[in-house]
Parts: sequence; C-alpha cells; structure tokens
Amino acid sequence: MSQGSRPDRVADQLRSELALLLTREVSDPGIGFVTLTRVQLTPDLQQARVFYTTLGDEKARRTTERALSRAASFLRRQIGSRLRLRRVPELTFVYDDSIAGQDRIEKLLNEIKAGAPVEASGDGPVQDPHNGAKRDDDPDL
Repeated sequence: MSQGSRPDRVADQLRSELALLLTREVSDPGIGFVTLTRVQLTPDLQQARVFYTTLGDEKARRTTERALSRAASFLRRQIGSRLRLRRVPELTFVYDDSIAGQDRIEKLLNEIKAGAPVEASGDGPVQDPHNGAKRDDDPDL
C-alpha cells in the first residue's frame, strides 16, 4: 500500500460528501451552481483544500467564495458526523481556474483548426527580423 493512498481515499470521500451537502443541506443563496473539482488533503489529514468552479462572471465567483467561506464551519460539522475520522480537517475553498485555462486552450485550438488568426501570448519561438527564421535559442531577440 502506498504512502498517499489513505489521504487520496479520504479526499474522494470528502469531495462526494461535500457535494451532497452543498446540494441538499446548504440553503445559502450566495452559493450558485458550484462544481467541486478536487480535494487535496495534507498527509496528516488536518487540512483540506477544496477546489471548485462556478458559473458566472467575476462578481458571481466572489459571491460564491464568500458563501462557501461562511458555510465552511457547518460543512465541517456535518463531515464530522458522517465520516469516521479522529479529527475533521479544516476546509479551505479555493477557486479552480484550471477549467478556464482548458477553455482558453480549446478555443485557441478551434481557431487554429478554422484557420482564424490566433492572438500571440509571447510564449512561442522568436522570429529573427533579419532573415525571417524562427529561433528558440537567442534571448536577445
């Protein structure tokens, strides 16, 4: 059995229980449509970082963040009564922006596929202004 298997199992249980609690028990109107993407637990099972995404703009995201922070103590008590753990981990909710990054990559790939011009992000190879060749090794260009 590997060293990290128990934290992984407990994290999966936490994610599923929190998802059930958020849909059935928490009635805060500030919590909109929330998806829990993953839970990271420390090896000693004392701290849990709960990653989530939500629909809406930046204002809706901030509202959801505040509502989840308000509900954290209630959720922790409920987790304590549902899971058999010596100590219930402290819950910290973190917005997961990896989904937004995936959406941006998918949009760029679709633009490339359609032949539309793609906006430059500055991460690609540098084009030599003298002969038009692309060079990755010249930091001065």
